[in-house]
Amino acid sequence: MAYFDNAATTFPKPDSVYEFMSEFYKNSGANAGRGNYGMAQSAGALLKDTRKRIQELFHCPVKQVVFTPTATIALNIIIQGLIKKGLKNIYISPFEHNAVTRTLHYYEQSGAIKVVQLHVQKDLSYEDLSYDLLRIRYQFDDVKPDAVIVSHASNVIGLVAPVEEIFAIAKDYDAITVADMSQTAGLVDTNVGLNTFDFAVFAGHKTMYGPTGISGFVMKPEIVLEPVLFGGTGFESANQNMPNSLPERYEMGTSNIVGIAGLNAALKWLDEQGKDTVWKREVEHRRRLLSIIEQYDFLRVVGNNDKQKFVGIVSCVMNGISSDSAGGIFDRYGISVRTGLQCAPLAHQFLGTYPAGTIRFSLGYFTSDEDFTALERALEEIEENL
Repeated sequence: MAYFDNAATTFPKPDSVYEFMSEFYKNSGANAGRGNYGMAQSAGALLKDTRKRIQELFHCPVKQVVFTPTATIALNIIIQGLIKKGLKNIYISPFEHNAVTRTLHYYEQSGAIKVVQLHVQKDLSYEDLSYDLLRIRYQFDDVKPDAVIVSHASNVIGLVAPVEEIFAIAKDYDAITVADMSQTAGLVDTNVGLNTFDFAVFAGHKTMYGPTGISGFVMKPEIVLEPVLFGGTGFESANQNMPNSLPERYEMGTSNIVGIAGLNAALKWLDEQGKDTVWKREVEHRRRLLSIIEQYDFLRVVGNNDKQKFVGIVSCVMNGISSDSAGGIFDRYGISVRTGLQCAPLAHQFLGTYPAGTIRFSLGYFTSDEDFTALERALEEIEENL
């Protein structure tokens, strides 16, 4: 099976991730923060080291790292926590995942908040896409933002948003800023240490090359969110309110220590490879994928533009076949792709591909020559049978 679904989760992981997860869990798999004995202390030390490595990856030594099981839960903690503090006007990009849009929709229905889309310029072919920073400033003049949430890279087409510039403008209006870096953390080198970044969410199992079940966010420690999840923290157990200390206020329940072990190994692997190496390979893989797809007239690439920056994601539509039913065709030829709306219906409405969506190919560091050869062979056979 040729794997082209790395935007869902990167696969395979580095061998060191599998090996260290097994080794650590066998020898030190105790509950971190729940005891003073040796194994628990070893688990706690791993947690501390992994937080430090994430701070180094994001260039944010003074910001707090909070672990969650998924990026969706991280976004819910942040968004609901902000809304409970009274934030009203929330701006989002047209490319947000349902982790953001469903959460906001729930509160918008009751009139608690107002959601506004940031202006992204597009032409009739949906290829010349760009964030219009001047128009965005005009939007903020018209409706002052309380919060600005931006998907750093679209999980549908891979377009990278200029978050540094958008957040710099947002801070002129004292807005809280949230970057969803689920498709970019560890891949697109970003200075989250900038004062314009209040929150940055990461998915450990995607471009960070860790296992599923471990994600989280980085935050300014001086910002206090209203808690939306409650439970034991191994800290201030007599206090029936969630503690004010970080990260305990947002880390309730047993830590996924084996997942953190895998993420720790993945962060070491990323450091060994070097960010530039990982990024260059992603760019090369995307160019190769585009050169293959462009040979076939029955496929049309959506939202691609050489002038913009993209991660390794390419979305297509197929002549005469609905995208949401095309997955079975590719599966019969041994090609793993994601079809349909990719949990981002707002993006497809913006791109003109709603409701059927697209066929999404997504690449990773370990996408191989054999994968590309298998894809070429499959596309040739599909073309012959159309």
